[in-house]
Amino acid sequence: MDRTHERGGPDGESSAGVRLALLLRRWWEETGSSSGGTRPTQQALATRLGVDQTTLSRYLNPKHLSAAPLRVIDALHAQLRAPAAELEQARALCRAAQRENSRQRRAAPAGASDGGSPAGAADGGTPMGAAVPGEAAASAFGKGHATTRGKDRVGTLGRLHSSWLPPVLIAAAMVLAFTAGMVVHRQLSAQDHVTMANGPAGAAPASQGPYTWPLLRVGEDCFARGRALQYLLRARGYRVPTDGFFGEDTRKAAITFQRREEIPADGKVGGLTWPRLVMDVKLGSGSYEVRAVQELLANVNRGDTPVSGRFDTETAEQVRHFQHEHGLRATGRVEKNTWLALLVKQLPPAHAPDYQRTVVPLPSASE
Repeated sequence: MDRTHERGGPDGESSAGVRLALLLRRWWEETGSSSGGTRPTQQALATRLGVDQTTLSRYLNPKHLSAAPLRVIDALHAQLRAPAAELEQARALCRAAQRENSRQRRAAPAGASDGGSPAGAADGGTPMGAAVPGEAAASAFGKGHATTRGKDRVGTLGRLHSSWLPPVLIAAAMVLAFTAGMVVHRQLSAQDHVTMANGPAGAAPASQGPYTWPLLRVGEDCFARGRALQYLLRARGYRVPTDGFFGEDTRKAAITFQRREEIPADGKVGGLTWPRLVMDVKLGSGSYEVRAVQELLANVNRGDTPVSGRFDTETAEQVRHFQHEHGLRATGRVEKNTWLALLVKQLPPAHAPDYQRTVVPLPSASE
């Protein structure tokens, strides 16, 4: 491969997604070249990142339209010990690729999308904000079909009556047909009841297990969780950096907020502080709280959530998609339960490189 082209060539001629894929592929190909180490296989690397090999290959392929999400970029950078200065370059390319993909989806005809999948669908998944195809239609068809079959049976039995079946057998068959129809009706009614209790069809049951607010503490690189915390503090009027690192400025702001809310002021953000800090986010919400939501969405979806600070229809659709997949009411608004699920589902890089501070695993506990 031509090394000049691999590094991007004339940048003006390549999309941000292509340049991002070339950069990530170079990280992988150059692993161990300077230190004499061994380059990991894509299969081994995918296992460490928590993705499948096919997905990772797409992220490293400039001819494929799938752009790696921010969490995968952070994890790749950590795993491959790529140059420190190139992390922000990769993140900037990721955001630019997200904007490009958003423009392409808006310009594409209805039903069309990159790679032939439904617009907004995850790789091989369900379109964002959409119910599982055919679920409602299947339920309606099942009820109508059961009724039709019952009528067909009655009609058939009537014809048989005129031929040779004795009246007693006809009556017995009609009773069996009626009983079978009642059983089918009860089963379908029970399925409808379960669907209404558990949320939209195809969604994970809300009772799959209680979530616990994560605990963030000073001295930790908290990644997307940390940036969301800092954006929420900014929304409350505190001037803190938004780098994801829980430093002294963030701790002091947390303490001040805790004192104002009359909860234990220990500077840790967990089960007592998060519920007071989060706020409902919807169309018209402020820039900082919207950015907090978008940071978390970008780290759990495909990475194509622009962190723009504007709660537009695209952000609302991605919120609905997340809610649908996790058994929440798909309202498109971010309330307390959605905040909790978003925070719990975050995936930080598996290992940090030497130039970063040691990252303590995030505990899940109340303060």
